[in-house]
Amino acid sequence: MYRSHSCGELRASDINTEITLTGWVQRIKDLGSLNWVVIRDRYGITQLVFDEERSSKELLENSKKLGREFVIQVKGTVIERESKNPNMPTGDIEILVSELTVLNKSHTPPFTIEDETDGGEDIRMKYRYLDIRRNPVKNSLIFRHQVGMQVRNYLSNEGFIEVETPYLIKSTPEGARDFVVPSRMNEGQFYALPQSPQTFKQLLMVGGMDKYFQIVKCFRDEDLRADRQPEFTQIDCEMAFVEQEDILNIFEGLTRHLISEIKGINIGDFPRMTYDEAMQTYGNDKPDIRFEMKFGELNDIAQHKEFNVFNTAELVVGIAVPGGASYTRKEIDKLIDWVKRPQVGALGMVYVKCNEDGTYKSSVDKFYDQEDLAKWAKRTEAKAGDLICVLSGQTNKVRAQLSALRMELAERLGLRNPDEFAPLWVVDFPLLEWDEETERYHAMHHPFTSPKPEDITLLDTKPGDVRANAYDLVLNGNEIGGGSIRIHDAATQALMLNHLGFTPEEAKEQFGFLMDAFLYGAPPHGGIAFGFDRLVAILGGQETIRDFIAFPKNNSGRDIMIDAPSTIDNEQLKELNIKLDL
Repeated sequence: MYRSHSCGELRASDINTEITLTGWVQRIKDLGSLNWVVIRDRYGITQLVFDEERSSKELLENSKKLGREFVIQVKGTVIERESKNPNMPTGDIEILVSELTVLNKSHTPPFTIEDETDGGEDIRMKYRYLDIRRNPVKNSLIFRHQVGMQVRNYLSNEGFIEVETPYLIKSTPEGARDFVVPSRMNEGQFYALPQSPQTFKQLLMVGGMDKYFQIVKCFRDEDLRADRQPEFTQIDCEMAFVEQEDILNIFEGLTRHLISEIKGINIGDFPRMTYDEAMQTYGNDKPDIRFEMKFGELNDIAQHKEFNVFNTAELVVGIAVPGGASYTRKEIDKLIDWVKRPQVGALGMVYVKCNEDGTYKSSVDKFYDQEDLAKWAKRTEAKAGDLICVLSGQTNKVRAQLSALRMELAERLGLRNPDEFAPLWVVDFPLLEWDEETERYHAMHHPFTSPKPEDITLLDTKPGDVRANAYDLVLNGNEIGGGSIRIHDAATQALMLNHLGFTPEEAKEQFGFLMDAFLYGAPPHGGIAFGFDRLVAILGGQETIRDFIAFPKNNSGRDIMIDAPSTIDNEQLKELNIKLDL
């Protein structure tokens, strides 16, 4: 038996107990005749003591040969600690060691294995197995497990069945780029790794499974950022014989359950907002509603003077920054520089200070009087002491720019409290979106999303006006889940693919298996997928997902620990009939 107890469980009630512990050496404090060693495992830390009065000379000397991260086994007696540590669960006791065995030595680690480490992100990712020993990463992975268990418990209790779907599938042209896998047995042909199990879960509904879920790995070969990885995990769900309201109710329940069980917080109503309202009020389709700063559109009250910047703009829109009237000119200039950065792309910013005495001071006083500025304040819901920030230009660009400014200001003002949870359903998305590069419409979600029945007649005349039976669940300014009611008949699916530019032959080649299945009694069905990594991070109070993934990739999509991706042997390439032009 390697151990009788973990390093986190011994207490004063265990005094005089003979125990065996194993773990890693965390710290050593050598005082010559007395040596303290702190040993660590997943469960906690325990202090060991070696001294010349109670330990043999050999044992004391051997304890002095230990190094950080050595793996050791000790046998000894639990004794009362003279100098107790109330901040440590095992702080009332220590172990008087009678036997010490080094199970494995360790090189000096490249960074300290402490909560506050001296290791940068790159070095910690290279030695991720060491980083996992640190409490912040270890606890994040345990937290991820706990969230996963709660998801499985809730969905299982609601009658969902977990079903595994294939990882080697057929590549499709819609959506992000596929990761492709060459087939050795089928020369010149390739599998793709799934971006989602979308068609398979629909086929499970055709198969009568009724309620399906899967916590599943998915893959997308796309540009990366802090909250995006080339491989990611979804909570993937589908239900038969449902309408949109059924799905929203079930997954409101899941979200409430998780926040209640994991965070101990009870959530009230889930507000609902149309896509158009979200874009007009917040400038994006995943608004953070923990704070106000709603958009106020100013075209009708700002385009009547000789200020051509506004007069020639498609949209003039502003927000009120709480307490911003106290900003100095230097602070406001820094804000203007911030919105002019290439990442945001604004050409400039007009501002209005709402003074405490009810007067206004703006950067465009030459063109607008107090009465005009009072109307701006009313439209943006600005109060005395606030600052109105106004941007103008092309509608979609300006909304994105002001949305970015809104989030930046909220961060600076401390309005994005990670312990506050504000969920929101965004509904009535456009079915299609125009792509300037390809000069054609693409599915905003995917080609299997059902249009609103009352909008189907617009597909031929006003395709951009067709609304989808689609919905996103937003939490604290992050999209955590998205789904739709699906098309469930072959004729409508063929019509949809036709409007996406597929010829009948192409539709048959790519999706014939699904449309064939619809000929055999497909039920009405719909579903949703949650981004599990992002959901766990938000519940854990963070915006980035890497610490909640055991072995993440970096911003270039590389695993710098195992050095992947990498070249492969020429013999393997020959077997796969792949020739590289170098």
